[in-house]
Amino acid sequence: MNPQVIKALLKKDTALFMSNRFYMLITVVGLVFYIGIYFILPAQTDEKLSLAIYAPVVPPSFTQLTEHEGTDIELFSSEEALKQAVLDGNYQVAIVLPADIIETWLAGDKPDITVYYSSTAPSEINAAVVALVKELSYAQTGQALNFETTEEILGPDMLGNQIALRDRIRPLLVVFILLVEILTLASLIAVEIEQGTARALLVTPLRISELFLAKGLLGIVLALGQAVLFMALVGGFSHEPFIILAALFVGSLMAVGVGFLLAAATRDVTAVTGWGMLILILLAVPGFGVVIPGLVSDWAKVIPSFYLTDTVSRVANYGAGWGDIGLNLAILAGFTTVVFIAGMMTLRRRYR
Repeated sequence: MNPQVIKALLKKDTALFMSNRFYMLITVVGLVFYIGIYFILPAQTDEKLSLAIYAPVVPPSFTQLTEHEGTDIELFSSEEALKQAVLDGNYQVAIVLPADIIETWLAGDKPDITVYYSSTAPSEINAAVVALVKELSYAQTGQALNFETTEEILGPDMLGNQIALRDRIRPLLVVFILLVEILTLASLIAVEIEQGTARALLVTPLRISELFLAKGLLGIVLALGQAVLFMALVGGFSHEPFIILAALFVGSLMAVGVGFLLAAATRDVTAVTGWGMLILILLAVPGFGVVIPGLVSDWAKVIPSFYLTDTVSRVANYGAGWGDIGLNLAILAGFTTVVFIAGMMTLRRRYR
């Protein structure tokens, strides 16, 4: 490896990037836009209680819930529909009343009331709902504690870790920053191939490994630099910064590898943009599952970017450590290695 050659190639590629007004614009303006979006979004969680109820027979006292200030109530026709609504994030908590609740009360027994919590519900909601049911039970029977509750958390157990919208969307934004650089790098390579610059370079004593190293370094610097700057400005390094850095570094390598593959598989810049947008949208899908829990099913785990988004979310928002996300990083690193090698091999053929 000749450091001087790599330095010259980096200088050339940087100049090519700076001369491309479109990608220069979306890089700079995009970063400002992502930061702006973060600070515009609410910093506090929604304190309004959204409550779903399934009850074959609704006790008269429970109808008072609809008149309770600060609550959003809906009656469901089945328990399965109620549970799905909670999983979809439409309600923070749901109550299921047994069909024989009134008869059980009249017999002096305690009915079993099931309470379902959303995984993103605040910890305070647990005590609040139980207290509310106690009050309504007392109003109905005149006796305190005349019921028993069975509680279940739907989705990953994050009760007590309610995250503000701006922090939930943070992993999606930082991963999106990395993914955009797939288009940037692939477009730069496509321009070189179209103009014949790449083949002209290979006529010189330049090694193809040096060419790949220079382009890989440029892609990593563009992707990782923006991602690190974004996370630093929005407080993303407040917990386990080295894990976040490691995840972003592997993510930037993945972006470079996919960029190589995209450049090798397309004929020109127009094709890069078209196919690149489809790839970008696909890789961004898992991030929406972080923003809206329950929106994306388990099938999203087949998308490699899931393990990057999930890692950043769990570490930055829920205080996960190395032991919690080790498998995520291993899977992400494995995919990145495969796609990086495949990208270099296919692009080598395109250069020739």
